[in-house]
Amino acid sequence: MLRDRLIARIRQEGPLPFDEFMRAALYDSAEGYFATGPLRSAKEGDFLTSPEVSPLFGETIACFVAAEAARIGADPVDVLEVGAGSGSLTRPLLDAVPVPARARAVEVSPAAQEGLAEVAPEAAVVASLDEVAGPLRGVIVANEVADNLPAALAVRRGAEWVERRVGVVAAGESLAWVEGPARAEVAAWAERFAGPVPEGGQVEVQLAAGEWVRRLVGLLAAGSVLVFDYGDAGEGLAGRRAEGTLRTYRGHHLGPDPLLEPGSIDVTMDVDFGALAAAARKAGAGVEVLTQAAFLERWGLRDRLAALREEELALARTDRVMERLAVRGRITDGEALLHPRGLGDFRVLVATK
Repeated sequence: MLRDRLIARIRQEGPLPFDEFMRAALYDSAEGYFATGPLRSAKEGDFLTSPEVSPLFGETIACFVAAEAARIGADPVDVLEVGAGSGSLTRPLLDAVPVPARARAVEVSPAAQEGLAEVAPEAAVVASLDEVAGPLRGVIVANEVADNLPAALAVRRGAEWVERRVGVVAAGESLAWVEGPARAEVAAWAERFAGPVPEGGQVEVQLAAGEWVRRLVGLLAAGSVLVFDYGDAGEGLAGRRAEGTLRTYRGHHLGPDPLLEPGSIDVTMDVDFGALAAAARKAGAGVEVLTQAAFLERWGLRDRLAALREEELALARTDRVMERLAVRGRITDGEALLHPRGLGDFRVLVATK
């Protein structure tokens, strides 16, 4: 079992920084949560993301892709989705984009790779970002990926930072939280991005996410990176620092302590978009951070919903009841993407070259 292998590793090496534990729990090639098992982002899985809620998500992003293709003169335009899942975003996007597109996808899950091959056979699929050859001219999209990138845990103790690690209880049969001196890079990140943190408050130090964004921007000769996720920046995260935002999901509900069942549960956190924006700027990109609702409205989702309401009204004057109900369902699902206390309050990083 992964837990037993982690215990053996800790006995040999000492307590693990949480980012190392999280990397193993989610991406271990034999037992990691995303690297093994069924498709995770599905009604039958542990969580749903915007593309599964409505194909209008991908269709709206297609409008952005078309505008970028015109801006940079790309023909065909490169479209790369990172963490593509089963293709619930890639398929509607490719169906709706009005210009020639060269599709690629990065997906670590074998189950998701199978789904991608069925729904988007034209997309070249690889298991790692290392396998993507640049430079690209187009758009890179990552929806709810950054929250699953390994993060360290810094805890405020007086004027200093300590690091929360994963150790083994005295009996040696289970994992436990321990604290130790913070690594220099962890303390430096927390000092720069965490803002005010009360005594004992926890900060998810997202060094890997920053490096990941720099890599995405670096793949582009011209175009944009879109990162969608839950989180905030600066003052928006201040109220969440006392307890931290680390959590797990299983069956669409909050799950147990992440140390209890490594490899079997989703481990996630709120994304620090201030830190991501700084990383993108350092990589040479122009940056904008806005809500998902604002981004989708800018690229025409409100107009599309208005057209669907007109279609529903026309169908109401006929006896085509099932068609009307189908249109009503599309409207309801599309509105969910904009809800101010739900998906609409997610953030979008737009990094442009």
